[in-house]
Amino acid sequence: MNGTVDGLIRTLDLEKVEENLYRGTSPRSGWQRIFGGQVIAQALVAAQRTVPAERPVHSLHGYFMRPGDPKVPVVYEVKRIRDGGSFTTRIVIAIQHGEAIFTLSASFQKHEEGLDHQVSMPDVPRPDELPHGAALNERILSEAPEPVRRYWERPRPIEFRPVSFDHYLTQKKLAPRQDVWVRAVGEVGDDPALNAAILAYLSDMTLLDTSLFAHGLSVFDARIQAASLDHAMWFHRPVRVGEWHLYTQDSPSSSGGRGLTRGALFSLDGALVASVAQEGLIRPRRAASA
Repeated sequence: MNGTVDGLIRTLDLEKVEENLYRGTSPRSGWQRIFGGQVIAQALVAAQRTVPAERPVHSLHGYFMRPGDPKVPVVYEVKRIRDGGSFTTRIVIAIQHGEAIFTLSASFQKHEEGLDHQVSMPDVPRPDELPHGAALNERILSEAPEPVRRYWERPRPIEFRPVSFDHYLTQKKLAPRQDVWVRAVGEVGDDPALNAAILAYLSDMTLLDTSLFAHGLSVFDARIQAASLDHAMWFHRPVRVGEWHLYTQDSPSSSGGRGLTRGALFSLDGALVASVAQEGLIRPRRAASA
C-alpha cells in the first residue's frame, strides 16, 4: 500500500479518459493483488467526479469478483443511474484485462435536517494511552510471528493503534470483536469528498481478521485463504480522517467458508461518523495433492 498520505492522495486522483471513464493506478508495493480498500476508494472517487459537490456520498455497496492486478491500470466506468430531487445514484464497474474485478453502487444526498440519534462509543483507552512506535516494537511486536511484525512495521498512510494485540500473540480462541484507533498519517485537508474516499479506503483494513478471532486464527495464518467478498458502508456525519477515529468491530457469524464483520467508526468526541459491514472468504487452504 502507499507509504504516505500524499502517495495515497495521488493514487485517488484518477485520470479522466472520457466522459464517465476514469483510470486509476496502484503504488509499487510488492503485493500480488491490489488492496481492496484502494479499489473501493477509487471507484467512489470515480462516482464522485460525476456528482455535484453539494451531494456527498451517504452509502456504498460493493462486490469483489476478481483479484486486481497492481501492475496495470484499472478502468472505472460510471453509469449515471438517477439524478433526483434529493438523491443521486451511480454504479461503477472496475475493469482490468477486459473483465470486471469490482462493482460499486453508491448513493449521494443533498444536505437536509432530520431526526438525529446514535449509539454510544465504547469506553476504551484513548490512542495516546496505547503503545506505539518504539514502545509497540519493544513490548508487543518483538513477541509476534514474523508475518505480523512485517505487516505492522511497513510504512503506510494510515496509522493503527489496536486496543489489544492478543489475537496476534496467541492461538487461543477469542471473542470475535476488536477496537482499533485509526487516522491518516499526514494532512488531508477539508474536502469532504476526499475525506470520505480515504475513510472508505481504511474501512477495508482489519475487518476480515475480526471474523477469525473466534477460531484462534488470523489473516497472517498460512492455513487460511482470506479475501474480501463484499463491502457496504454508510456515511452518517462529516469526517476528518486526519484526526483519530475508533473503529469498533464485531463478527456475529461465520459459516460456509465466509465470515461476516460489522464495524462502526467514531470520532474522538464520540460522534458515529460511519457504519460498515463486510463478508469475507475465510476458507481453510486445501492440502496440496501428493
